[in-house]
Amino acid sequence: MTREQAVALLHEHMANVNLRRHCYAVEAVMRALAERFGEDEEAWGISGLLHDADYEELKGTEKVTTDHTKLTIEWLKKLQASTDITDAVASHAWGYVADSPQPKNRMQWSLYCCDELTGLIVAVALVKPDCRLSSVTVDSVMKKWNQKSFAAGANREQIKQCESRLKIPLREFVEITLASMQAIAPTLGL
Repeated sequence: MTREQAVALLHEHMANVNLRRHCYAVEAVMRALAERFGEDEEAWGISGLLHDADYEELKGTEKVTTDHTKLTIEWLKKLQASTDITDAVASHAWGYVADSPQPKNRMQWSLYCCDELTGLIVAVALVKPDCRLSSVTVDSVMKKWNQKSFAAGANREQIKQCESRLKIPLREFVEITLASMQAIAPTLGL
């Protein structure tokens, strides 16, 4: 599966610009983590890009807690995507969606941990006077990290598993994620 196929699939099923931007952010972070671990950047990036591809179609329905990722996996199988990609997409919903498997390897844990962190970083950017990622620092993210009411939907326990599952200290994980997002800031509208 190519990135071009993945983008076409995402755009076919997701019209909301902000949801697409979230997917682009997660893709960028997954590519950076793949590079760090010496893994396949294309496969890791595609898993990040498509991890929420079916979310818009299920949002606001009960099926979001039972079927999220399942539609995406069907679409990926039709395009003959690797099991590495489909397994990562499936496991990123662990703990939220019934029957989602627990992440088992670095690719899966990377997607699971960075997904929530991208949202927290966007929230930090949006409270900056210029609403720009370029104004966000690791320190500003860590300051907001400790304010549990700030971006309360960002599951900090999920993000923090980067330390035990990926052996990356939290501050460094924030740094990798932030730098990846800043590198594509125009695409993210931030």
